[in-house]
Amino acid sequence: MFQTMRGSSVADVVVIGSGAGGGTVAHVLTSLGVRVTLLEAGPLLNPAKDYKEHKTPFDYPHRGAGPDGESYFGRKDFGFFSAPTGYWQIDEEPYTVSPGSDFRWFRSRILGGRTNHYGRITLRFADYDFKPSLLGDGLGDDWPVTYGDIAPYYDTAERFIGVCGTREGIRSAPDGEYLPAPAPRVHEVLIQKSSARLGIPCIPSRMAILTRPHNGRPACHYCAECGRGCITASNYSSSQVQIMPALKTGRLTIVANAMAREILTDSNGRASAVSYVDKTTRTEKQIRCRVVVLAASACESTRLLLNSKSSRHSNGLANSSGVVGRNLTDTVGYSLSGHVPALAGMPKHNSDGYSGGHLYMPWFGLEKKNKDFPRGYHIEIGGGYNMPMVGSFNGVCRAHEGYGSSLRKAILENYGCTVGFSGRGEMIPNPNSYCEIDPHVVDRWGIPVLRFSFQWSDHELKMVRHMHDTFASIIEGMGGRVLGPRSLDDPARAISQPGAIIHELGTVRMGSDPKTSALNQYGQAHDAPNLFVADAAPFVTNPDKNPTLTICAMAWRASEYIADSMKKGDL
Repeated sequence: MFQTMRGSSVADVVVIGSGAGGGTVAHVLTSLGVRVTLLEAGPLLNPAKDYKEHKTPFDYPHRGAGPDGESYFGRKDFGFFSAPTGYWQIDEEPYTVSPGSDFRWFRSRILGGRTNHYGRITLRFADYDFKPSLLGDGLGDDWPVTYGDIAPYYDTAERFIGVCGTREGIRSAPDGEYLPAPAPRVHEVLIQKSSARLGIPCIPSRMAILTRPHNGRPACHYCAECGRGCITASNYSSSQVQIMPALKTGRLTIVANAMAREILTDSNGRASAVSYVDKTTRTEKQIRCRVVVLAASACESTRLLLNSKSSRHSNGLANSSGVVGRNLTDTVGYSLSGHVPALAGMPKHNSDGYSGGHLYMPWFGLEKKNKDFPRGYHIEIGGGYNMPMVGSFNGVCRAHEGYGSSLRKAILENYGCTVGFSGRGEMIPNPNSYCEIDPHVVDRWGIPVLRFSFQWSDHELKMVRHMHDTFASIIEGMGGRVLGPRSLDDPARAISQPGAIIHELGTVRMGSDPKTSALNQYGQAHDAPNLFVADAAPFVTNPDKNPTLTICAMAWRASEYIADSMKKGDL
């Protein structure tokens, strides 16, 4: 049992979650003069202590496998060298999966959340991503906003956080406000030439990584492994770029290790307070407020709403429509690699650049009529002389019959000769993919947990087959050999595990009709006007673009609306 402690003061705005959405809200509101209290379920961040970007496998006896040998192989967290923020399994915070389903839920528990170590691919949604009715295939629903509504906020977010790229005039990949793009590396030049012969565009990636000094932050100088965090903040993270500067305004208060339990409402059904567990003292506390902004990540925000029941909200807060938890989607993923003899014999050199591809392939089949699946996918590419890690040369060791000097020679000859392709495609929402409260399981804090149900449809399975054929054609166009089956017999076994791409969204969708949506165009709850959702939960579609930039843009737009409404006395 917890002792409940109620605060006497009333906060202007309480923000739950500190990732891309929560960080943006904290930054924008404090800059507009609003006082914000930010609840984070994990500890504060110390980049100098928590990031391992400059560490190598040789700095540890376990060579990066982790003290227990589990972290590298993905059974526990995202990898030993990643910032200690992300976990597939948290012992005291379980979730369940319905029989016959499969789903992995990745959660971050530290200031800044997933933005401390995500891939930093920063893509705008296209006009048809907001309005799929433009494509005429009858699938999916339109957002209550257009690309034109969000474009100014894309501009603002890109200019603030710093995004590199080039303007290409491609409809499926709208142009933005870009810093200069870095030069492609050797393997990327070969890939670009092969893709050009197939009529597939291969252009500089749009990345939230600085290629020149920007807003007081230094440019990336390719010093380390960017995916582990960035001490200099040359890469965007909400913790360093938005939250820590917001603290200097004196209008931001951070409550760390605060596990939100429930949003309380008054007799009018409006949000009146947030109940949370102080994980350090194991006491339950309440903070009263004028406005609540949920930005805990799509499924965590969903869990909070479904657990926030009252006489006015018997089905959960903001859920009179019954859509909260429904329409769960994740990005469609498939990967294939190949061995390219043209890369053999080159001098071994540091080809790191910034972590992630300097080039990528936006969707190239928008006007094609002969494909057997709707929508599309983009392609992320990899290769070069990556830092050897645990398991890096498994393939060579399995294939080579000798050992000692002959094995060493084989490893050196194959090092840097592999290229990889990862497809990231759109999932169409379906009624078999959703999350709900498990009626029988609670976490360590006594909070009911989520239960997931998930199912890919034929749309996604057919897309994966197309990905495979495309990747194989590019590899063979380079004179390479596909490291895997030449044809894909069973897409259901090859498609990414649901949740594994970590782009889950759509579970608290926005819309114009309160009967079929939970939120309006600003992420404001139809049922409780002083409640907003500012992560990926409001998204109506899950296109082939990574969601982070759109989270930032939508959160920026919502924040300006909140500040204006508070000035008018509407909130």
